[in-house]
Amino acid sequence: MEEKLTHIDESGRAKMVDVGKKDDTKRKATAQAIIGMKPETLALIKQGQIKKGDVLSVAQIAGVMGSKRTPDLIPMCHPLLINGVEFEFDIDDERSEITIRATVKVSGKTGVEMEALTAVSVAALTVYDMCKALDRAMTISDIYLLKKSGGKSGVYERETD
Repeated sequence: MEEKLTHIDESGRAKMVDVGKKDDTKRKATAQAIIGMKPETLALIKQGQIKKGDVLSVAQIAGVMGSKRTPDLIPMCHPLLINGVEFEFDIDDERSEITIRATVKVSGKTGVEMEALTAVSVAALTVYDMCKALDRAMTISDIYLLKKSGGKSGVYERETD
């Protein structure tokens, strides 16, 4: 079966997909990002000693806001009425990093993968912003979709190593 890009028209130009005839279904997507930093920076985050405030709470709020603003950032994304966004922050002291996961839910005609990816990206950027005075060498990596469900294409789950 030959796959075709849905955001490209017959003449090779970008287009927004018409989802008007699709049925509303419950859809959910989970994405992750990892932000690495100096052990001292991670310790200050955990102790709530970053001068700008509670880093993970602010990152979570920023991530939720980012998920809702996805169509303003990604040109061909449809505006969605998001039902909910849940965050997980896993701190790994040994590796001196935080894994950020966001799950976005919607009942609609199109998926929420981009909203989940935007949520973790904005959350990671917010951690960077709040801590950059202490650690400009922080790295943001491993931004990817973990799983998604709903819609015509069904379930996707990333294979783990």
